[in-house]
Amino acid sequence: LKIVPVSLSCLTWMSWDFFLPVCVGDLVKTGGINQYVVQDVVPPKQLPSHISKFKAALRSQGPLCILEHFDTGYSVLQHCNSVELTVKEDTLELLVQVVSGLAASLPTLLASTSVSAAERKEKLNAVKMSVFLLCKLTETLESYSCRQSIVTAPGKGGKKGKASGEGLLQWDSEREKVLQALVQLLQLDIRSLWNLSLVEEEFTSCVTCCCYKLLENPTISHVKSKPTRDCIIHLLGILIKKYSHLLGASVKVIQLLQHFEQLSSVFAQAVSVWSTEYGVRAIIGEVIREIGQKSSEELAREGSGVKAFAFFLSELSALVPDLMIPNISVLITHLEGESHTMRVAVCEVLGEILVHVLCGDRLDESGKADRDRFFDTLQEHLHDTHSHVRARVLQVYARIVNSKALPLCRYSEVMELAVGRLMDKSINVVKSAIQLLAAFIAHNPYSCKLSSADLKKPLEKEMAKLREMKEKLKGQEPVAVIKASELWAAMEPELLVTVRAELEPTSEAEQEQQEDEKNSDVEEEKEEKDARTTAVQIAQYLRVNKYRNAIRLCIRAHTCFPESEMFASLSTLTTETLMDTLALIFKGSDEDTAELSQNLPSTPQKEGEQQGEDGELKKQEMLVQYLRDTETFALQVERAISVINTMLYWKTTSVVQEAVQFCVTVCEFSVANSISGVRKMLPLVWSTDAAIKDAVVQAYRRLYLNPQGDTIRMKAQTLVDSLSELMVDASLGTIQCLEEIVQEFFGSGSNLQSTVVQVLWERFTGKRETSDLHRRAAVLLLGMAARAEREVVLSNLDTLCSVAVGEKVTEDFLLARDTVITICSITDHVRQSKGAPFRLPQDHQLFTCLTQAIAEGVVMEDPYWQSFMEHAVRLIYFLAESPDQLCSRLLQRSARLLLDQIAEGGEVNKDAGQMQDGSQESTEQVSCVCLAQLLALCGCVAFWQVSHLERSVSAELRRRRGETEEREEKEKAPSSKQMANESAMEEELGLIGASAEDTEAELIRKICETELLAEENLLCAFLPLLVKVCSSPGRYSHPQLTTAACLALSQYMMISPSVCEENIRLMFTVLERSAFPVVRANAIIALGDLTVRFPNILEPWTQNLYARLSDEVPSVRQTAVTVLTQLVLKDVLKVKGQVSEVAVLLIDPEPHITSLALNFFNELATKDNAIYNLLPDIISRLSDPERGMIRQLYTIQLFSYITKERQTESLVEKLCQRFRTAKTERQWCDLATSLSLLSMCERGFKRLQECWECYSDKLTEPGVYQPLLNITAKLRRGAKPQFKAQIDEFEKRLTAVHTRGLENVESPEMDDENQKEGGSTDKTVMRTPLPAKGRPRTKRGQTKPSVSSRGDDSFVTPQRSRKSKKPVITFSSDEEEDEEDAVMAESETPKVTTPIARTSRRARLRN
Repeated sequence: LKIVPVSLSCLTWMSWDFFLPVCVGDLVKTGGINQYVVQDVVPPKQLPSHISKFKAALRSQGPLCILEHFDTGYSVLQHCNSVELTVKEDTLELLVQVVSGLAASLPTLLASTSVSAAERKEKLNAVKMSVFLLCKLTETLESYSCRQSIVTAPGKGGKKGKASGEGLLQWDSEREKVLQALVQLLQLDIRSLWNLSLVEEEFTSCVTCCCYKLLENPTISHVKSKPTRDCIIHLLGILIKKYSHLLGASVKVIQLLQHFEQLSSVFAQAVSVWSTEYGVRAIIGEVIREIGQKSSEELAREGSGVKAFAFFLSELSALVPDLMIPNISVLITHLEGESHTMRVAVCEVLGEILVHVLCGDRLDESGKADRDRFFDTLQEHLHDTHSHVRARVLQVYARIVNSKALPLCRYSEVMELAVGRLMDKSINVVKSAIQLLAAFIAHNPYSCKLSSADLKKPLEKEMAKLREMKEKLKGQEPVAVIKASELWAAMEPELLVTVRAELEPTSEAEQEQQEDEKNSDVEEEKEEKDARTTAVQIAQYLRVNKYRNAIRLCIRAHTCFPESEMFASLSTLTTETLMDTLALIFKGSDEDTAELSQNLPSTPQKEGEQQGEDGELKKQEMLVQYLRDTETFALQVERAISVINTMLYWKTTSVVQEAVQFCVTVCEFSVANSISGVRKMLPLVWSTDAAIKDAVVQAYRRLYLNPQGDTIRMKAQTLVDSLSELMVDASLGTIQCLEEIVQEFFGSGSNLQSTVVQVLWERFTGKRETSDLHRRAAVLLLGMAARAEREVVLSNLDTLCSVAVGEKVTEDFLLARDTVITICSITDHVRQSKGAPFRLPQDHQLFTCLTQAIAEGVVMEDPYWQSFMEHAVRLIYFLAESPDQLCSRLLQRSARLLLDQIAEGGEVNKDAGQMQDGSQESTEQVSCVCLAQLLALCGCVAFWQVSHLERSVSAELRRRRGETEEREEKEKAPSSKQMANESAMEEELGLIGASAEDTEAELIRKICETELLAEENLLCAFLPLLVKVCSSPGRYSHPQLTTAACLALSQYMMISPSVCEENIRLMFTVLERSAFPVVRANAIIALGDLTVRFPNILEPWTQNLYARLSDEVPSVRQTAVTVLTQLVLKDVLKVKGQVSEVAVLLIDPEPHITSLALNFFNELATKDNAIYNLLPDIISRLSDPERGMIRQLYTIQLFSYITKERQTESLVEKLCQRFRTAKTERQWCDLATSLSLLSMCERGFKRLQECWECYSDKLTEPGVYQPLLNITAKLRRGAKPQFKAQIDEFEKRLTAVHTRGLENVESPEMDDENQKEGGSTDKTVMRTPLPAKGRPRTKRGQTKPSVSSRGDDSFVTPQRSRKSKKPVITFSSDEEEDEEDAVMAESETPKVTTPIARTSRRARLRN
């Protein structure tokens, strides 16, 4: 474009004005009068030379050179897409220098008062031209930079991408220079350059458009862009404050937030700076008003805009919360809107205001009202319909509590709401509730140790004291106060008579007057100090009805105080003046009355006492209220702890982690019952989830393994104290879990290890005075340390023996037991498996002490002896050489001591002569306990002898054989290639060593079968005694004796199959007929072990084990379901119909038993089709009317395990067939309900239609009709039109048959239907047809015949009635009775029907 050039030199500077164009291209068009027009647009190739002239002119003329070289800068803008980058950079640099030069030169001009219009116009044109070019070129380069950042993605490109990257880096630095130059210029008061100081809007828009263009950069919110961001914010702040950009900025903020979500934090910072540093507070109101005017529907549509607005409000409230209060009413309306994001933002704004502004005790009434209103609003949204809102409100409350901004009066209310949110269905809400509760506990204003039990007694005591104080004050309450005027009106008549009498005295009156005058003389000396004191005295006389004294003192006072105003009227002594004076003194004005009453002698003391008592009462009321609030808070904390403890085993990892952190918090703040959660989370150290396991380990390390203290010694003592407290009263499972934590500590190489071990030994040996519980904890901790470092215990065996199992062992068998457990920690079989076993000689001090303690304890009645004995015998078999010989001598010694005791008891009885019956019973009881302990010892020795043979001896035989084979292989080389091939073939077939292992296993079996119970073996001598005690419950009725004998007999039965077969019938007799629940429970456990060892022998007795599931004692049922669960899930017992007995426990009244049964079916569901095969039988058993389980079927959730369509189809058919054989309406209803509980599919529905004949005659019953209707309603949801038509037709059919039965009428349609169905037209359809096959037969134990037998297609499991007759067995204590009568008859003994395949003995021995 070439325009005829006109030299600017011929024009004066005053002849034109520069107007900022709306569009850049407008400057080349002919403008108005005196309007600047671009004369020459330089071609791109000539631009470098023109820029050089521009640069030279800048050096020579200064920033005003822009007036001559504007066209050069404009040409660069016009050809920006075609010129080189260096040209644009040079132009930008020149423009920055021009603007900076103007900023430096203008202050002098602006400060001068004598500036010509031409000069001002010249400067104004230069400012406009330079700012216009600089802003437009900056926008152009910014657009180019953004395009390059999109095209040249990270990780791509070669040289071009690298060059572009360098250009971008240069632009980032140049952009900041541009903004700084503009800030320097605009912060000057250049408005005076314009006429009337009115800056044109185009100039402001030119700068602001550039700023907003820079803000659109995606990286503007990054940390590296902070200098640029700050410059833009300050530049816009100057424009808002000085150049009237307030409204434009508020609108632009809203527009950019809608399109650029990343600008939320930027604009929040900007608005806070504009309102604080620049004092433009109105900007907040404008922006919030714009957001508040957004409709709920509009916000629901704009997803990104809503998020940006919400984040902007949250950030802004955190920066300037005090400035949000005047505009909060505009935002509150969004709490009722549909956008949950806006509701979250408003709640966070309220939270910031409550934390930073409306907090503390110095609020005025208005502030308190706002605070309460905001808290009420937050509490309402704790029940918001959206889970995200509920979670964020809980987080807001947590921030409020952490900032200590929650009023004390709201603690209980908010705490209760938080505990309620623990039951929320949203995981995020639950986690936020846990965090809030942890904050409550960490910042609670009550007691450091929150325990409702400890607070109950102080509260009752203080409440009683408060009641006493109230009753005392109630008794001291004065009579209703009467005003002085009322008293005067009452006394005036009598007083008037007295005054008249005094003024007209009689002879007698004169005498009295003389006497009174004497008295008044005395009183005058005491009280007539001044007129006021005299007036008080007169008033007192009047109050106590001493009228004469008052009258005479009043007359006397006028004489003494003639100048007093009170008595001035008495100058003329008349009845009226005297009455007026007395009235004035008595009544007076209100102030005088108050002063008089205060001057009364007794009143100040009474009021002081009353005020003191009122103050004490208020203090007591405050104390009682504090204790009440503390107790309420403690109860809520305990409730929260109990709920959160259950979350430790949730499937959601994040919830478990929050629960673990909560337990740590409550433990650190010493909250009552906090140790329960710490112990409960301990088993999570075995969790397969690494995050949960790490959280628990870190929690225990934080609580127990990182002690505080000034020295290593103090830290070690603190650590030992903490671990000891955790182990006190801990269960065996807890100790095993804690062992994992302690092992990790001792294996971590901590510098505390040696000191901790030293402290533990000091506690155990008694060098430091400590309790018995902590001594036991110390020795157990030493055992845990020994698993990581064996020498901790092994090098101190003598100390352990002398302290715990020495001479004082009988004083504390629990310490001895825990010591034995600690010594056992060095017998790690995994560590010893390769080398020779570690054993000690028989004459070692350890075994001498143990055998002596066991033998002496047999004849004692210590309740802890048996647990010590069991661990001691185990230790003997683990550590001693030839433990069988040692235990044989132990049994001999124990039996001899018991016989000696019996002999001594017999001699005492013989010498004493006749004794009372009670004493004889006492002697028998003592002998029963000792005999029970001896039998327990026998059983324990028998059990560990078998274990010793099958584990230790077998392992030693394998080890020796392996050493022999290795030695032989080294001594002889392969003789020939053929031998090598044969050896390789045998090795490939697995035959090497097989025969030797079989020989070893056969040797062990032969020893157990023939030698252990041979006549020369001492164990054989006790077996008849065991059988005698177990088979004679009448004679041996002591519970401990019976229990010990039963357990010992079961341990003997583990020795060999022959012993098991001989006594199995006796064991089941004890199981079913023992009167002691503990015996029955122990028998179940023993028989479970025997089932694992001898499955073929126990298989026929399976139904007797299942029978214990219906035992009347909960503990027996619990033991039975636990044992059977292990046997079934480990495939020891086959899954047969008896498993349905476990389903009965799903409706057991005991919750723990119900959970065990449910866990059984959860595990069983992992086996293919197991529950599917059992479900019809379970339903039939539970719906049996003889069981009396009415309406209990619906509580069972077994139908959720049926997920396959084929299984559903098959179950539908089987359940429909059950309608034919069901006898009662109750069974019909249960079957129909079961059908409705299935997840019905299309195939199942077709099968339901095909089985119409099975249940059509039962549809008159509502309990059958309604569940079937429910099936059709479920199937109709989302069904295809064709299938929906079938459903509708079936539903009409159901309704027709149901209605026909109710109305007792028939329709032609139903007749046709009946003919198709093969039915009759009889009106009565309630009779159930029986199958054609089979004949009636009677169940065993029932007197009435049952339903006829079913055909092959019927899915029915025969029921065993609870009322079945059993052989009557009488327990008697008669010595002459045949003792074997207590055992099952031979005819009752089950026969083996199905042999169970067993693994080889060699494989079992390896296990």
